[in-house]
Amino acid sequence: MTDVRLNMAKVEAEAAAPPRRRPGTALSRERAAWGFVAPALIAIGVFFAIPVFAALLLSLTDFDIYALADLHNVRFVGLQNYERLFANPLFWGAMKNTGLFAVLGVPLSIAASLAAAVILNARVVKWRPLWRVMFFAPYVTTLVATAVLWNYLLHTRYGVINWAIASVGLPPVDWLGQPENSIPAILMFVVWKIFGYNMLIFLAVLQTVPDDLYEAARIDGAGAWKRFTNVTLPAIAPTLLLVSIISVAGFFQLFAEPYVMTQGGPAQSTVTVLYFMYEEGFKWWNLGSASAVAFVLFICILAVTLVQLAVAKRMGAYE
Repeated sequence: MTDVRLNMAKVEAEAAAPPRRRPGTALSRERAAWGFVAPALIAIGVFFAIPVFAALLLSLTDFDIYALADLHNVRFVGLQNYERLFANPLFWGAMKNTGLFAVLGVPLSIAASLAAAVILNARVVKWRPLWRVMFFAPYVTTLVATAVLWNYLLHTRYGVINWAIASVGLPPVDWLGQPENSIPAILMFVVWKIFGYNMLIFLAVLQTVPDDLYEAARIDGAGAWKRFTNVTLPAIAPTLLLVSIISVAGFFQLFAEPYVMTQGGPAQSTVTVLYFMYEEGFKWWNLGSASAVAFVLFICILAVTLVQLAVAKRMGAYE
């Protein structure tokens, strides 16, 4: 009987003891981890690293339409494409327009999407799923079709927007025909088009903020604005950083909207860097110069992103 009890105690002790790690477990886990991330790394290498490196090499050549017919016509020109690019006033005009789009568009789009997310996250709002679909619908609709529609909305004589302006006694605005009005007109369209995507991101993170924090702030006497600045914003700071990085990259790559709505006009006031690159590469067939524009744009986006990360880290947005 004693032997039986000893055997049972031994079995129970072995069952309660933590499992022993077999030799090579750490190595197998490392291999499994690399196996999981390998598809993503391969995709990044094929669709990002290799194209960036190829664009850099191409920017150092005079690759043009003649080189497409015969690669022997390609010559290595070093930094001549960059020298001509930086001496071209059209390029600096495109950089100015792109910077203006980013400086004005990023805060507007983030503010609109965050405001919509906060409103739709409130429990007092009825039919929230319907409003979410309506706000997100512009993002998934065809860009060219919506751009053509906005051309009609912004029409000087027959547009709905000018009709609303005239109804309050103001003169009509030539939105797409005057340089000072063209960028605000395109910004209205772009913010309307993309804010639904960022709204869904903010809405998802707002639903993860504990209600206890809002209740504690309400008990302490904090109003709606205090709860937003002291509870909501700190809780969603990492997501706010992510959305700002995505928005900056998107506005730096603005192309289709000015291409469809104004063709870069009037007076080249809506020519962006990507539009300038398109004309260099596919209108004038200066593919080497277009690659130089693409690489400069890549450096600009990378630099702005690094600045955003540094500022956010100093402000404690992420650790």
